[in-house]
Amino acid sequence: MTQIAIDGGQSALRLRVLPSGRTGSGPGYTHGPDAMAKLLDAIRLAAAEARLNGPVEVVALGLTGYPQAPGAAEQLAADVAELLDAGEVRLTQDMVTAHAGALPDGYGVVVAAGTGLVCLAVDRDGTWRKLDGHGYLFGDAGSAFAIGRAGLVAVQRARDGRGPATKLAGTSLDPVTLYRSSTLVDDVARFAPEVLRCAAEGDPVAHELVVRAAADIAETISAAVAQLGGEGPVPVACVGGLFAGAGEQLLIPVRAAVPARAELTPAAGNSLDGAERLATGPAGTYADLIVTHRR
Repeated sequence: MTQIAIDGGQSALRLRVLPSGRTGSGPGYTHGPDAMAKLLDAIRLAAAEARLNGPVEVVALGLTGYPQAPGAAEQLAADVAELLDAGEVRLTQDMVTAHAGALPDGYGVVVAAGTGLVCLAVDRDGTWRKLDGHGYLFGDAGSAFAIGRAGLVAVQRARDGRGPATKLAGTSLDPVTLYRSSTLVDDVARFAPEVLRCAAEGDPVAHELVVRAAADIAETISAAVAQLGGEGPVPVACVGGLFAGAGEQLLIPVRAAVPARAELTPAAGNSLDGAERLATGPAGTYADLIVTHRR
């Protein structure tokens, strides 16, 4: 039988068909009253691209835009089951699939940083704690959105003469035009690589923004490690597009700022790998973080 793994992020949705390994993609999550309808359209598009045919045994999804309203997750799971002709749907937040992919043993801390940022700490007894992931207005400290927004603020300050000169101001982008964009969060986050590039080239303003982001990430990691019992080392995996793009430029200051218990560890896999794990095996540690719908 066929299983489906889905990683739904803010920038893109990725789908993997198992056991064939065929893949497809669709647009990422967008905020608004029609967000769930657009999510289903993205899944439909990705499934078609992956040449999905026939019934599906299990679908596992980890979503950035996990619905929070009462009953909404159950309804979405039912809609996905109908859309993909699936016998069972396992729906969870993207932090869970990120953790399952990065730390197969289930113990430790995973920070998933892309457009947004969320952290999940799981103890040896299976207890868990979510940190941040509060969205672009009230959280996601150290995320690509946070870096991109800080960079665009620096652009405007430099252009106004209210702030120091910076190479960032050389961009052709007029940040004010982004207010009208239906993909505002993703658009702002896409400026983060420019901040990282200018920082690497020695621009002091951009460098300070990267240092600040690293401090925010280290603060989240420190709080997560403090939630776990014992005194021994805690594996900490930093995953997602932001870390993939920044590499040691961001990890070096993060590593220097976290407590001694935190052992930064290469991730065993990504969020899509985590969704595959949840689609093909028992929920295990993550059982109470998953909404399951069966037809």
